[in-house]
Amino acid sequence: MNPQQDPKPPVQITCAAGDGFVAWMAAARGSVVVSTYQAGKVAALGWDGARVTLLMREFDKPLGMAARDGRMVLATRNDVWFLANAPLLAPDYLEDQPGRYDALYLPRATYHTGDVNAHDVAFGRDGLVVVNSRFSCLSHLSTDHSFTPTWRPPFVTDLVPEDRCHLNGLAMVDGRPKYVTALGTTDAPGAWREKKATGGVVIDVETSEIVARGLAMPHSPRWHAGRLWLLNSGEGALVVVDPATGRCETVCRLPGYLRGLSFVGRHALVGLCQIREKHLFGGLPVQTQWDRLRCGVAVVDLEAGREVGLFEFTQGCEELYDVHFLPGALRPMILNLDKPAARQAMTNPESSYWLRPSSEIRDETVSGEEASRNRIPPLDGQDGGRDVGLMGTTFPKTETQR
Repeated sequence: MNPQQDPKPPVQITCAAGDGFVAWMAAARGSVVVSTYQAGKVAALGWDGARVTLLMREFDKPLGMAARDGRMVLATRNDVWFLANAPLLAPDYLEDQPGRYDALYLPRATYHTGDVNAHDVAFGRDGLVVVNSRFSCLSHLSTDHSFTPTWRPPFVTDLVPEDRCHLNGLAMVDGRPKYVTALGTTDAPGAWREKKATGGVVIDVETSEIVARGLAMPHSPRWHAGRLWLLNSGEGALVVVDPATGRCETVCRLPGYLRGLSFVGRHALVGLCQIREKHLFGGLPVQTQWDRLRCGVAVVDLEAGREVGLFEFTQGCEELYDVHFLPGALRPMILNLDKPAARQAMTNPESSYWLRPSSEIRDETVSGEEASRNRIPPLDGQDGGRDVGLMGTTFPKTETQR
């Protein structure tokens, strides 16, 4: 049979926001962005004053993210994207619904790294720091090379594209790399997989010493309130680590393989994943602790040590990588280069403009025929870029939400 005559139906992404998550979003005064490399999307969860909204934007294998001072960085399969907020243009993004958005993240630059399997990324004093998992090192971006290596674990003996220890997570302290997570202390291609349930470590970058051992596929180390936090992913646990003793204290257990951690006041946002691929993820403790694993974002009260809200992807999205909070942006719009508006939005340090037909200043002295001939035509594929509310809505995996 001709496959063109029997196309596969698009995969639907459905989701639900629990009452606790809705209440938290109503009070948070910000939005949540999530990367899912499995679904090829960056999701922005916003608040319209009455309910949670969702925008899904397509990127090629989005992984680590960083956000600071109106800038956002996104690591994808072959590139690292830099986006910047254009707040003056955001309210006019939808001409028929002025004021719908209060932030507009526009692509500003990309570094073409190739497939280095970039995981966590972070702003630092000396530029962006990238966890280069394929080459088992930390690296900086370069205009001359795929990357510039800056540090690698002492047990990794060569800079080669072999993912020898699955270096993945990064915690910055005072603008410098301080702690990293790896899934093993191995020095051979993929050798960390053999003891994935107990071989995870935390390494002090400054001293190259291992400060914690025995972890189950740890991810997302973060320095917050003077303490080192991370996700003991294979245990489904948010933990605090004492680097001086290596002791790990469990704060909260959640029904998922955990990746992505961000802090908002007394709360933590934690990404949850289901486990699809049994060869890599099979045999982890979290699989025996819950009847069903979930995919979504949990809000954890750090003082009470418990989940107080959950946003869940119920279909079509099973794995997340990173979670970040955007303070002050209740309803952000994020654009990729597929959207004509990314080229119509013009900013400089002193002003911002839309270069689109409705913003054209017409010369009233020319004839109607000449005005029609000189008018800027609309771009093909132009659309409104709308996000949508959650209730009763499904999102095709293959379709870029407007």
